[in-house]
Amino acid sequence: MRNTHLESLRLDASACMACPLHEGRTNSVFSRGDNGAELVFIGEAPGYNEDQTGEPFCGRSGKLLDNMIKAIGYGRDEVYVCNICKCRPPNNRKPVPDEMKKCEPFLIKQLEFVQPKVIVTLGATATEGLLGFGPGITKRRGKWGEYNGIKVMPTFHPSYCLRNPNSKHDVWEDLQQVMKVLGK
Repeated sequence: MRNTHLESLRLDASACMACPLHEGRTNSVFSRGDNGAELVFIGEAPGYNEDQTGEPFCGRSGKLLDNMIKAIGYGRDEVYVCNICKCRPPNNRKPVPDEMKKCEPFLIKQLEFVQPKVIVTLGATATEGLLGFGPGITKRRGKWGEYNGIKVMPTFHPSYCLRNPNSKHDVWEDLQQVMKVLGK
């Protein structure tokens, strides 16, 4: 579905110079998927592959995320996928709070325009960026939060699952809760 507000916001993000991350970007990485999706996945920040292509979750983590999406009954393009930060931090480091804060207006507007029923945050940084700082992801995952009236399910990031295959079971449990809320 085409959303001219999101297209305009995408262009604004690609021209953003609010923090130093813009200096090293090849591409701003805004989103992929359905602009009217009932389910949104939010990651941390683009990595090398994402910076090169301009698309979030396009490497090994992206393949795992696509498999997770398929396992809960959605097609890759039936959900909306974005990141807390739109530009890649140097050496794939974690974005610092000020960088996340500078990108926050883009994320807020994305979520206003998409209007999902459920958000899944992928990893500690995405969870902190959306829900604020608190206990680590190990304690927060699997427990519902809320953002502006939208249910939020924190879970592990796909890259964490690739490094720690046993965590996939935990993510599956979290996604089953999401499916129940969405009536799937």
